[in-house]
Amino acid sequence: MTLTLTLPPQADADRLTGLPVAVIGAGPVGLAAAAHLLEQGLPVVVYEAGDTVGTSVRAWGHTRLFSPWRYVIDDAARRLLEPTGWTEPRRSSLPTGHDLVEQYLEPLVQTPELAPVMRYGVRVKAVSRQGMDRTRSTGRADTPFLLRLHAADGVEDVTARAVVDTSGTYTSPNPLTAAGLAPAADLGDRVMHALPDVLGADRDRFAGKRVLVVGAGHSAANTLIKLAALAKDEPGTTLLWAIRNAGTARLGADAADGLAARGQLGSNVHGLVESGQVEQLASFEIDDIRPDGDQVTVIGRRAEEPFTVTVDVVVNATGFRPDLDMLREIRLGLDDIVEAPRALAPLIDPNLHSCGSVPPHGVAELAHPEPSFFIAGMKSYGRAPTFLLLTGYEQVRSIAAELAGDHQAARDVQLVLPETGVCATDVGGSSSCGVPATTEAAEGSSCCAAPVSAAPPASSSCCTN
Repeated sequence: MTLTLTLPPQADADRLTGLPVAVIGAGPVGLAAAAHLLEQGLPVVVYEAGDTVGTSVRAWGHTRLFSPWRYVIDDAARRLLEPTGWTEPRRSSLPTGHDLVEQYLEPLVQTPELAPVMRYGVRVKAVSRQGMDRTRSTGRADTPFLLRLHAADGVEDVTARAVVDTSGTYTSPNPLTAAGLAPAADLGDRVMHALPDVLGADRDRFAGKRVLVVGAGHSAANTLIKLAALAKDEPGTTLLWAIRNAGTARLGADAADGLAARGQLGSNVHGLVESGQVEQLASFEIDDIRPDGDQVTVIGRRAEEPFTVTVDVVVNATGFRPDLDMLREIRLGLDDIVEAPRALAPLIDPNLHSCGSVPPHGVAELAHPEPSFFIAGMKSYGRAPTFLLLTGYEQVRSIAAELAGDHQAARDVQLVLPETGVCATDVGGSSSCGVPATTEAAEGSSCCAAPVSAAPPASSSCCTN
């Protein structure tokens, strides 16, 4: 049976009265969702798997954003912060991930409105309906959601009237192989997650090593630029860059970009290739990665010919995908290719559009066959690499209005994104993110981190939730 995706009617049955909206994930978009829901007069609970707010953001905290502060703070969140005496950072300056947490997210969760609704160290392992699996239809919209929670003190089942999943994708990187499968062997710390702190905490892991960076996006480029800076101080540091296609269209040299610093990134990384500081392995399709003593051997094909390379460490900058395991009992309407909501997928599919061409979208495009269930933020984009923080803020504003019964406001979506010359139809790999930058703001490094002339750029990042 094929389900036709339409926006389900919102229920207001007695069984749902008084129940909160469950928000999964306490990143920027999750907290924005909570702020908008509270502003609409709806009770809310935020479940965060980490022990503190912005766990994923902290993981790339050394990264400086492309976006200045004026585009990083959600409007409803600002309205919660202002009465507390909070001082808004200079709106034209560019925060690091750590700045984002310390100057925005931490003060936000300490507001009188949000502090009581935060639950940390709680992982949502499954979402279903109370007494109903995904096959049962009668009375579904009037039945509370059931969330199974895992915490240090045990397992707990809780109910909610609606669910907004903003858990992001940062902890679900794409596998390194061209087939989308994980390497057959356990490689341990010989494969590192995207956005390592090359010049800081992870320096010893790279110094004097032969390093392979895999991926054709901004995360890969910035990691390579950082590694090139490290190599100047650490003899023997050798850099290789594997890309699946013949070129890196999204990192075109001197590409026109609404974010000037992001556009400069392509010129910088291609300069490293041209100077010989980075060896680019183009058209390299990886089939497997195997342990080889203290090293690993990467096995694959270049231009259909067998090819292998042995290195000390691999950086996986191939992008991210949504973890859907906890949603097995939810009726999802996802695109078969991008794994985004079906109505949203053609608007964001990197095979069909360029960055900046995403039209305004909200609750109608985010709907699933499951009434009152939404995926928002980066996870809503599935495997597409073009999510922006402002996009997520508009998504959750629309969702909150819908759940509050203001259907007109939910559909009155407005979103203006910058056009860019660094996206094209043949790209793959890691995420990019940013919003329109002023001339004053375009100097620093950014998310995905932008290069600066006076110092090495921060590692690349996506705007995670």
